Amino acid sequence: MAMATTLQDYLEEMDAVYDIVGHPRHMTSVGIAILAHVPAACLAKGVLVRDAAGRLSLTVVPSDQHVDLRRLDGKSPTGVEMASEEEIVKVFNDCDPGAVPPMGNAYGIKVLLDNNFANLDEVYFEAGDHEALMHVTGDEFRRLMGGAERGNYVREPGALDG
Repeated sequence: MAMATTLQDYLEEMDAVYDIVGHPRHMTSVGIAILAHVPAACLAKGVLVRDAAGRLSLTVVPSDQHVDLRRLDGKSPTGVEMASEEEIVKVFNDCDPGAVPPMGNAYGIKVLLDNNFANLDEVYFEAGDHEALMHVTGDEFRRLMGGAERGNYVREPGALDG
């Protein structure tokens, strides 16, 4: 289990209190939640998006939810789309592909934090590989998210991105 160096440095800088939960290797966040025996709603996943001007931001939603790009369109007058795999690898260059930590501020990226995390008692998130999760209290997670912009960023049940 290897924590991403950038994430580790950020957690040390913030004097974060956390523990690490190991799990069998898996590639999807919902699958990881199942294997790690944690509630999927408490597992934060980061989804990198880009506006037409090329500005990146990290939208953080529960692992059992999907980002609603139409809701994010309101954040940019030119619209928002998913970042490419190349952009993700470039930004999160110390992480395994697909194991993006939600701490965009550690990587110098604007963070949009979904309101589903407002009252959680505990939160889990990727450590930068596919075999470890970080576990923090909900209060610690919200502190670590710093100046994240909070809002409703998940699709309503049955809604489709357009």
